[in-house]
Amino acid sequence: MNIARLAARLAVGATAAAVATTAVAAPAQAGAKQPGTRSLAAVLTADKSGFDRNSRDFDVLTKAVLTVLQAKPDSPVKVLTDGTVALTAFVPNDYAFRELVRDITAAKKLPGEKAAFDAVAGLGVDTVEDVLLYHVVPGATIDRKAALKADGAELATALGASVEVDVKHCWYGRQVRLVDADTSDRDARVVRYDINKGNKQIAHAVDRVLRPIDLP
Repeated sequence: MNIARLAARLAVGATAAAVATTAVAAPAQAGAKQPGTRSLAAVLTADKSGFDRNSRDFDVLTKAVLTVLQAKPDSPVKVLTDGTVALTAFVPNDYAFRELVRDITAAKKLPGEKAAFDAVAGLGVDTVEDVLLYHVVPGATIDRKAALKADGAELATALGASVEVDVKHCWYGRQVRLVDADTSDRDARVVRYDINKGNKQIAHAVDRVLRPIDLP
């Protein structure tokens, strides 16, 4: 698909998205230790390796966040830098971004991390911002235990549109999937839980980029 056309569709889809919402937060317990305030931005930027061959880390995501904040310092994405604000983020790993770019460009091979970032950046900073916000659930610290009990919950994202939690029973146990607005591609699966555990901002790694519109 042409990158410019895709960016236009994402912008229209984000503007027209309906707000649906029920966030499932981990219940507070009496006498429990107060959560810390380390931000997810601090976690992401702690890795100084840059683009590499490790598809399980978050080099593309980190660069995308920094690019948006550089272009738009007051973007809502800035919430990721404020560890006093509770939120849950579903963070796509580098493989997720590489898979996204292969899909939207109909390439036969996965691009490298830098090429994947360049393609994503080519969608425009506003589109990148919208996609990032679609991965953030503000106001709730949803840990692994809470997520596994949240089958069918609609999570309101910082973009305004929602994603649905779908808990599947697999041979190795339960698996959390996220149902986004794209009905024609495989849903994202949580592949790592409780990043930054013990803090108000928590993240879970996913193996696909969530899509706020239904792409062809």
